[in-house]
Amino acid sequence: MSRKGKQPISIPKGVEISISGQKISAKGPKGTLDRELPVQLSAKKEEQNLLIELREGQEDYSNLHGLFRSLIANMVDGVSGGFVRKLEMIGVGYRASVQGQLLDLLIGLSHPTKLPIPTGVEVKVEKNTLIVLSGNDKHVLGQFAAVIRAKKPPEPYQGKGIRYQGEYVRKKAGKTAAKK
Repeated sequence: MSRKGKQPISIPKGVEISISGQKISAKGPKGTLDRELPVQLSAKKEEQNLLIELREGQEDYSNLHGLFRSLIANMVDGVSGGFVRKLEMIGVGYRASVQGQLLDLLIGLSHPTKLPIPTGVEVKVEKNTLIVLSGNDKHVLGQFAAVIRAKKPPEPYQGKGIRYQGEYVRKKAGKTAAKK
């Protein structure tokens, strides 16, 4: 059995959870999110806790048990407080700006890179080089952050590129001149 799956999900004040069949909906101050449970799992609400349980005879699916418990816990956290992801751009001439529903990145390429901003994600650019992403869906937010970072990942020699705030990039030593 999954240890993570056995833990109850506490429901904070201001968040409403509704269960209809295999569909779980969470509604809170930051919006509404839905998730469909697989048939091997069931959910039940007890006071201010939500329990995700493995159906009888489905012990082979304990990996889904922990996974969906975490996904639903992230859903509850997202509608109550939301998530924030910050990316830093390090390099000469690197800039970012938001133009309507597009994120425009100038990252040393011959052309500007424009990325469509997914629905449910809010993008702010501070000091032209700090991109702040916020939203209630952790998966969509993390995926968009990964797409941005993949456009120019930090390189190991000078450290230029786009990185998550607080990410450590180990630098390599460059070539040394041959001595005579």
